[in-house]
Amino acid sequence: MSENTKAYGTDGAKKDLKSREIKRRDVTKEDVKIEILYCGVCHSDIHAARNDWENSTYPLVPGHEIVGKVTEVGSDVKKFKKGDLVGVGCMVDSCQECGACKDDLEQFCEVGMVGTYNGKDKHTGKQTFGGYSTQIVVREEFVLNVPENLDIKKVAPLLCAGITTFSPLNHWGIKKGDKVGVIGLGGLGHMGIKIAHAMGAETIMITTSPEKAEDAKRLGADSVLISKNEKEMEKHQGTFDFLLNTVPVKHDMNPYLKLLKRDSTMVMVGAIEPLEPMHGGNLIMGRKRVAGSLIGGIKETQEMLDFCGEHNITPDVEMIEMKDINKAFDRVTDSDVKYRFVIDMQSLKDE
Repeated sequence: MSENTKAYGTDGAKKDLKSREIKRRDVTKEDVKIEILYCGVCHSDIHAARNDWENSTYPLVPGHEIVGKVTEVGSDVKKFKKGDLVGVGCMVDSCQECGACKDDLEQFCEVGMVGTYNGKDKHTGKQTFGGYSTQIVVREEFVLNVPENLDIKKVAPLLCAGITTFSPLNHWGIKKGDKVGVIGLGGLGHMGIKIAHAMGAETIMITTSPEKAEDAKRLGADSVLISKNEKEMEKHQGTFDFLLNTVPVKHDMNPYLKLLKRDSTMVMVGAIEPLEPMHGGNLIMGRKRVAGSLIGGIKETQEMLDFCGEHNITPDVEMIEMKDINKAFDRVTDSDVKYRFVIDMQSLKDE
């Protein structure tokens, strides 16, 4: 194993994150070693740290929205060199041999993709530790090029929130002239608005909160639909080509299904839990679809970064120091951030 690495992690579901040291593996011939400059804070980090999904192994070091500089490359690495600006997202390995991997859909690896944290390192057999740390070693195939024109402080959340919203919009072929509704204005929803708008779609923010209307328009929404307003919802029935549902908790999908045109789709990217009962008639009467989407493969994630570079898209972020992570977790849980936290890793190096 390589030298000790400074990190922040937790020893249990009810314990705060605190400073600790972890070991990174030695750089193999296929690896890239990265000095982490910035790491985004994703709601998944909180779920994992607090064992909400009941699959966490401790100690746990979160963080899967990573931006940094290459400091070392293995002898067989072809795509990266020392000094390159790179990113790492939600996964750091997969089997590379199954049908999903061959189709550039490593997130659906049939053997199981290796998470950036709380996964099992194929080289060491030990647990993977995430980006709340000063450095990381990652297989070349799972490292991404970051466009140099983007504000480096804001790029990190693209590696999860960006690809989570880009992938369904891209897969379902959203184009100029389409009417797209983005349901829920949070970390995912605000990226959905920016990306759908850049794709040329008529982009409508759908929210329960009238006070979010002004911000939605600033982010690129053409208009705002308040889902609690039954008259307004009726006006829009049967008019949407696509709905991106970013609501992260159990909710009633039936009112949204009525908004879809015939043969149109609502894609779920937020709620990984049981949902309220869905009325079959809302699907049958119009041949409508409800689908799901999980991040994106490495090829598509690079496409997303390049698209964001071309259109100068970055998330709205609030910078924090590493020592403030526990407060940040509470603020994310309370929906008190516009719209993503990013940790300046210099603050961890300075500790």
